[in-house]
Order: sequence, then structure tokens, then C-alpha cells
Amino acid sequence: MSNNYFELKITINPNLEDIVSDICFSNFKCEGVVLAEETYKDLVMTSTTEGTLRVFLTEPDNNTIEILKTERELLKARGFTDEELGSWEVHLDEKENQDWSKKWKEKWTVTHVTDNISVVPSWLEYSPKKNEITITLDPGCAFGTGTHQTTQLCMKALEKYFKSGSTMADIGCGSGILAILAKKMGAKEVYGCDNDETVIDVAVENALKNNIGIDPALENNFITFELNTADKLTKKYDFVCANILHNVLSEIMGDLKNIMNEDGMLSLSGILIEKSSIVLSAIDRENLKIIDTISQDQWISYVVKK
Repeated sequence: MSNNYFELKITINPNLEDIVSDICFSNFKCEGVVLAEETYKDLVMTSTTEGTLRVFLTEPDNNTIEILKTERELLKARGFTDEELGSWEVHLDEKENQDWSKKWKEKWTVTHVTDNISVVPSWLEYSPKKNEITITLDPGCAFGTGTHQTTQLCMKALEKYFKSGSTMADIGCGSGILAILAKKMGAKEVYGCDNDETVIDVAVENALKNNIGIDPALENNFITFELNTADKLTKKYDFVCANILHNVLSEIMGDLKNIMNEDGMLSLSGILIEKSSIVLSAIDRENLKIIDTISQDQWISYVVKK
């Protein structure tokens, strides 16, 4: 059996690392991803960054380039510009490496989201400080690795506003990281859903890695993950997280409002600052009140109430 692996290199805007990674995991047979080799170039009135997303494949796909072109056009249709996306130049090479399946892990280390919350790759040993919440995760498996700004913004909102004993819903749960954090913060009930069937198993696996079950028989120590969308939910929650693209947030803002308790809170993330007006219009349309704005690099998030 060959020990070779295939390395797909895509030139992207590093701010969209999680989005493009999720596209690759949804369409190709991926083992992991690494963002590296960042270069900088000045554009008229704008400074943008392009980095190389290295995707480690178990085997190539004959339609790789066409699939990526289609996905890039879909993002443009959702409002992203060429500058915001990066060029998406693609190179596919076969590599000789006996330990190829482990190579992508070399980049990852502990991510300290705040002074009291850290994300730890499952293969690393880490001794948390007193009262520090740690989340064990396999980065690169689904959207929400804990390293991306949009995920961290939701985690900061949870740390600031979530109260132990509350209920929580994670809409577009991806890796399940936000749901897991809420449970570790003392949530009474946690629900996570996504419209991508492939990430549900990942979220379940990550919950189990954190000694959180998915069986209601465990009573308080479980999370429900399922294939679903906000518009189909009837239950209401004390705290709702939605780390999704800005245009999707705009479309489903009414659905998100409908699953909030009257005194509940909603954390909205996944928003590039230059696209914030789209989300702000939807917030205003649904008569929601912004109680906090949290930003990090080129990303912004909002915490709102009814």
C-alpha cells in the first residue's frame, strides 16, 4: 500500500479559513488542513492578506478545481468580493511521506480564547489553571475549531453573558464547540443543529471527547445534536448562538428571534465588518436590541435581546 498523500494548496484570504476548510471537508476526502505561507500585498486604498490553505487528502478528486470554482462563485453570490475571498489559485501535488496523516497536526497548539477558556487539540497534553475551562477538540474536522475569530467572538459572548442553569441552542453548530462550552459552563439543556449532515457526527465525537454524552438517559450531562435548521424549531432557549455567514444571518433573523425566550439573548457572529450593515438591517427589521458589540480583527459580532 502506498504511503503517499495528496496536498491541495488553495490561495485564500486567511479570514475565510474556516469557511473554505468546511467546503473542503464537505466535498473532498480530507484528513486535515493547515493555513500557512501568508504573504501580503498592497491594493488601491486597501491592504489584503492571502495565505495558502494546505489541505491533506487521502485521495484526489477529478473535479476538485471545478468544485472549488463553483463554491467560490456561490460565496460571491452571497455578497463576498474577490478581494475578500482571495484568488483561490489551486495546486495539487502528490507527496511521499509515511506519516502524512499526522503531518497537518504539526501546526496546532493550545488556543487561549480568553484568560479562562482554552481549546486543546485532542493529541496534546495540557494542565489547565484553576477554574479554567478547557475544550478538547480535533481541529480541522468542521467549522468551529476555536482558532477562528468568529468562533472566539461567540465564546467571549458566552463567557460574558451566559448564566449557569440556562438553556442554550447552537444554530449551525459545526464542530459543536459552542454547545460544548455552554454545557461546561453549567447549561441545563443544550441543543445543536446544522444543515450539513457530515458535521453532526463530528460534533457528537467532540462532545464525547469532552466527557459529555448525547444520550438523554444521562439526564443533565448530554447535548442533543441533529440535522436541522432554525425555522423548523418550536422550542425556545435562554441563549442562542449563530455563527453563520452574514447573508444567512439576515435571512434567518426572524427564525432566530422566534426561538429566543422573552428575556433571552442571541449571539450573532460570522460577520465581516464591511458586511455588518446587512446584519444590522436584519436586527432592526426584527426589532431586536443590541446590548453589546464585540470585534476581533476584521470580524464583528453582536449580542442582542428582544
